Amino acid sequence: MAGSTRANRWCCSATPAPAKTHLLIALGTAAAEQGRRVRYVTTAALVNELIEAGDDKELSRVVGRYARLDLLCLDELGYVHLDPRGAELLFQIITARKERASIACPTPHSPGGATFTDARLAAAVVDRLTFNAHIIQTGSASYRLNATTRARKEPATT
Repeated sequence: MAGSTRANRWCCSATPAPAKTHLLIALGTAAAEQGRRVRYVTTAALVNELIEAGDDKELSRVVGRYARLDLLCLDELGYVHLDPRGAELLFQIITARKERASIACPTPHSPGGATFTDARLAAAVVDRLTFNAHIIQTGSASYRLNATTRARKEPATT
């Protein structure tokens, strides 16, 4: 992101847990240290905020606020099932940022399957997130699983 003035996409792809969120936070921190406007939010929290804004007739204001960010760090995309309304609202945010502002999101190995009930909407989201994106493959070994396995193998000390 250093010195970059154009919109970028970063997608970290792997099976659950191998440091994708840590990379996302590091990327957001680096951007904020450069004076950029950054927001970290989970997909579920963003969708809930959008639904509540829609119910309160403030959706345009909230979508505009997210569109003005330099970098949106959208965590846990692909892990939570979204109802059709939530999925469409999320698509609005992604589309509002398209090629104008950066977005970073860690995704599970096969995004879209559990999140979007509409296959065409899932394809459109994946298309917008991956077009000209920096794809980071983090591997498939979960550090949480590895730590638990190591702890079970170590003999107990007394």
